Amino acid sequence: MDLPPFLLDHWIAKHDFAEPPIAFNLASSTGPRWSVEDLMRLGGAELDLASIVLSYAPSEGSRQLREAVAGFHGVDPDWVVMTTGASEALLAFLCLSARAGGNVVVPDPGYPAYAAMADVARLGLRSYVLSAEAGFTQDADTVLKAVDRDTVAVIVNTPHNPTGSVFSTEELSRLAANLAERGVPLVVDEVYHPLYFGTKLPSAAGMDGVIVVSDLSKAMSLPGLRTGWIIDRDDTRRNRIVDARSYFTICSSPLLEMLAAHALRHRDHILGRLHSVAAKNIDLLEALIAGADGVVSWSRPCGGTTSFPWFTDERDSRPFCEALAGRGVLVAPGDCFGHPHHMRIGFAQQEDRFDVAIERIGEVVGRK
Repeated sequence: MDLPPFLLDHWIAKHDFAEPPIAFNLASSTGPRWSVEDLMRLGGAELDLASIVLSYAPSEGSRQLREAVAGFHGVDPDWVVMTTGASEALLAFLCLSARAGGNVVVPDPGYPAYAAMADVARLGLRSYVLSAEAGFTQDADTVLKAVDRDTVAVIVNTPHNPTGSVFSTEELSRLAANLAERGVPLVVDEVYHPLYFGTKLPSAAGMDGVIVVSDLSKAMSLPGLRTGWIIDRDDTRRNRIVDARSYFTICSSPLLEMLAAHALRHRDHILGRLHSVAAKNIDLLEALIAGADGVVSWSRPCGGTTSFPWFTDERDSRPFCEALAGRGVLVAPGDCFGHPHHMRIGFAQQEDRFDVAIERIGEVVGRK
């Protein structure tokens, strides 16, 4: 197996883990940062971690953590299996779904790991295009056109990375029903739920025919906890996922599980901070693009923490991103997502001085 270079992670690691790190990381797709001390103090009293025994946890996750996840999504705790991030959830599901000649349908653009994980599972790849000209709209008919008789699963991501588009509940329900008639599972990647900038949408986890994957890394702004989950009401498939996890990573750390459960119990505070930062910063980003004299265009995100603007003359964005990194501002080149004239700009991690970063972007756009 020869996995392609993970260009996005290479780009971020080159700059954000440098010494000194980049001043303004707008390539990130997470929310504002939390320290362990900040997290432990949520609820008015420090969380006591000293008594935790550093042994194994149940492969499916502790009951208290699965109950906290279930409360977040409004489902039965027995439907929840904990994983090491959403990536392990997707990988386990795809490996168990694989069959000779099978394929998985994914969005384009989309998170680069989808294609790599399909390859690991020996599945072919079929894509449905989210068009910039159509505002990256997600709809059932576009997805269904990519499905064929060899499709073993469909993945949708809502809110979507990198574009910020959102699948409406009605369209998602219609898609799930159509796929169920064909015997094809629908996997909904909800790592950016529930950050929306218009109508607030419910989780798809309670929807018939839907499997949800999510984690604490994106909307919950806690990537360092490496905590994810998959929600599946099908008992047989869920038990196989638990077995797969037992082979892959065995279990999570009891220490991280306790922190994760605590965070989910206090999610309103964490999500409130995220929404405050994102709502303020997205308006600054919109003003930047409006003042770019048509050099850059975008479709304003409806949810999530990322946007996917593009150069209207279709130039390669990487030289621009390199020049911007030289000014201390990191955004991700579009070639990391297979769309070179785009760039991904995150607007939720940088809680302070986002206006300074925006000013520097405007200066570099102006001289390009």
